[in-house]
Amino acid sequence: MEIARLPAMKYLFGPVNSRRLGKSLGIDLLPFKTCSLDCIYCECGWTTTRTLERREWVPTDAVQAELDSVLASHPDIDYVTFSGSGEPTLHSGIGRVITHLKTHYPQHKVAVLTNATLLGDKAVQAELHAADLVVPSLDAATRKAFARVCRPVRGVHVEKLIDGIAEFRQSYPGLMLLEVFIAPGINDSEADLAALKAAAERIAPDAIQLNSLDRPAPEPGLVSVASSEQIEAIRAYLHPLQVQIVRKRAADEPAPWDSTAIFREILAVIDKGISEITRLAVATGIREGDLAKTLQRMAAQQLVIIDGSTGAVQRRY
Repeated sequence: MEIARLPAMKYLFGPVNSRRLGKSLGIDLLPFKTCSLDCIYCECGWTTTRTLERREWVPTDAVQAELDSVLASHPDIDYVTFSGSGEPTLHSGIGRVITHLKTHYPQHKVAVLTNATLLGDKAVQAELHAADLVVPSLDAATRKAFARVCRPVRGVHVEKLIDGIAEFRQSYPGLMLLEVFIAPGINDSEADLAALKAAAERIAPDAIQLNSLDRPAPEPGLVSVASSEQIEAIRAYLHPLQVQIVRKRAADEPAPWDSTAIFREILAVIDKGISEITRLAVATGIREGDLAKTLQRMAAQQLVIIDGSTGAVQRRY
C-alpha cells in the first residue's frame, strides 16, 4: 500500500513502511552525516563529522514545531522514530522532543534507533526512558571486530558500550530490540559469535534482529553477503535468545497472514511467556496491525486463544 508523503520538511521524513514499526514518521536531529561511528555498511555513506559531543545540533524548538505541524493533522502512522543520517542521542534535546511527543501526542508510539555509544550516559538513559521502543546496535562484541565494522570515534570502547546497553536495559520499562549486522569474514568467527551471545544474554533484549547487506556499502571490500543458511545457523547458535531475521518483502508480495512458518514463529514466542500483543509484535518483528490479523487466523484454526477483555494471547494446546 502506498503511504501518503508529507510536504517537504527539514527535520522529518516519511512516513516509510517498516516491517517492524509499520508506518513510521522519521525524525533526523543531526546534520548529515554526524555520528560517533563510521560503520562500513552504513547506507548513508562515510561519516563526515565523527564525534561524541552532545549538543543542540539543530534547534529543538524548530523540530517540535515541525512535529506539531504534521501531527496536528492526525496522520495515519504507527511510530515516530528517531533515526536519520546520524546518531540521535548526540542531540542534547532528544529528551525534550520525546517528552513533547508523549505529552501532546500519546496516541503515537516513539522509537529510538541508536548505535548505543551513549547509552551508558545517565542523562541519555533518563531522556530515553519515556520512549516505547529503543533499538541499540551491537555489531560486534570483540575489540577487533568492533573496530573493523564500526570504526568508532576515539573514546568509544566495545566493553563500555555493552556495559551501557546492559545498564540501560535494567531500568528501562519499554521494549528493546538488539540489532546485529553480520559481515561475513569480519564479525562471524566462532570467537566473535561466542562474545556476541554472552553480551546478548547479559543484556536480555526482547529480541535480537540479525541483519545483512542488501544495498551497496561505502566500504569497497564489503561485498560478501551473508547467505540465508549462514544467518539461520547464527540464529540457531544464539538460541534460546529470541532472534528475528530481517527480511524485506517485495512491494507486490502479499503479507504472510496464513503462513505456517509465521504461525510457528509466533507460537515459539508465546511459549516463552510473551502474551501481550505489543511485546509479541516486537519479539516477532511484525507490526501490531499485521500481527492482529495473523492472530485472528490462528484463533480461527484453534491454535491460540485471545482474551477478549485484555487482548492477551495464549496457545490453545
